Amino acid sequence: MNFAKVMKQSLQLRLGQQITMTPQLQQAIRLLQLSTLELQLEVQQVLDSNIMLESIEDEYEEEIDFSEQTDEYEAPEESDKLVEDIPTELATDSEWDDIYDSTSTISSLSSNSQEDNNGKDFLLEQNVATETLQEHLYWQLDLTPFAEVDRAIAVTIIDGIDDDGYLQTSFEDIIQSLGNSVQITDTEIETVLRRIQHFDPLGIGARNLSECLMLQLAELEPNTPWLREAKILIRKYLSLLGSHDYVKLVKRMKLSREDLREVIELIQSLNPRPGSIINNQNTNYITPDVYVKKIKNNWQVELNPDISPKIRINSQYASLVKQKNANVDVSNLKSHLQEARWFIKSLKSRQETLLRVANCIVQRQAGFLDYGEEAMKPLVLHDIANELEMHESTVSRVTTQKYLHTPRGIFELKYFFSSHVSTKNGGECSSTAIRAMIKKLIAGENTTKPFSDSKIANLLADMGIKVARRTVAKYREAMVIPPSNERKRLE
Repeated sequence: MNFAKVMKQSLQLRLGQQITMTPQLQQAIRLLQLSTLELQLEVQQVLDSNIMLESIEDEYEEEIDFSEQTDEYEAPEESDKLVEDIPTELATDSEWDDIYDSTSTISSLSSNSQEDNNGKDFLLEQNVATETLQEHLYWQLDLTPFAEVDRAIAVTIIDGIDDDGYLQTSFEDIIQSLGNSVQITDTEIETVLRRIQHFDPLGIGARNLSECLMLQLAELEPNTPWLREAKILIRKYLSLLGSHDYVKLVKRMKLSREDLREVIELIQSLNPRPGSIINNQNTNYITPDVYVKKIKNNWQVELNPDISPKIRINSQYASLVKQKNANVDVSNLKSHLQEARWFIKSLKSRQETLLRVANCIVQRQAGFLDYGEEAMKPLVLHDIANELEMHESTVSRVTTQKYLHTPRGIFELKYFFSSHVSTKNGGECSSTAIRAMIKKLIAGENTTKPFSDSKIANLLADMGIKVARRTVAKYREAMVIPPSNERKRLE
């Protein structure tokens, strides 16, 4: 028996909620996650593209309140439909890529992809403006007389020096790179290398650690105490020093423990990575977004007024919107005015959100401000989001690349978030506090018998904090603290 299947078309009505991201709301979210430098670039681009905005340059000029600026000049009725309040909650449950991708259009105020790339290039240029190690060596090469062939060898050698200052190119590779047109020998390369090894910084161009340290010792005064013994130790027993086998060193060097300590201190005064002196000169300066001060036993938070954007609507251009003049493109002026109002409103929302989040963090971490890292409390994004009735993504954006100036230093807002570890009495201890305790225990240990990771875990357990040995090792490595065998020292 055959049954015919009949396909029927039908209409179904479904009810559901969908979040619509207006261009203005997208702009507010975008400004929220910008760093201080990125925000300054964004503000400058908007000032250049929107005639309705102007910078308040006169410091004696009366301050203009943002809230007044957004309502001082009302757009005509036909543009009022575009206006809607930015909600308090600036984030959604969806991912950032879902609402702000390369195809999203924020507004004509937002820079296009080319302008964004230019802004990124500008930011990158701030970090590469300092001299590199190779440039520093080339500068010295230009000041040193070399024959044509020797100069070619010197250039190849310099190109083969890594960021730590060590020569990573073999003599055979140097010969091959110069080609068959130039007949050179290992002796010639060695001669040129010796000249480069007299360049600044001391120890440059070494092929291994021993040679690097010997080059630096060679520049010391001949009457330097323990110089001869230091050269012997580096030349013959450097591996024993690396493994902290002081018992064998005392026997091999035929020195007392006190004398051996003097020799080791001389060696430790040398730089095993001479190239880092040049490459680490690139200093990143941080301007805090928020300040916290203790006033009458209470921690108070305020925004940094020096970096707050000082812009307002240009009253002269805004007044042209209501004028009936055939020579004036009113529709274009309306558009610019509307965008200017939204931009100022977005800036205000950004500043208010940053202040609220920073104030909440400070109240939660007042113990850290009073007593230091050991008093840091466990804190996650969800805690701040719940208290301020925000989405976690909003808190994440507002704490990224935003910095808080405290009496204990400048910290990124994200620094104050950390996971928790349970204690014996049922309480909680933050991972930041545990790191501080580990650091304190190691600082106070007997350097001749340093604590192992297991011993540190046991000491923390005595304090009521349950931490596994591997967790101690993870925290120790994160703080760039060597293991116990490498921390061993002579008395």
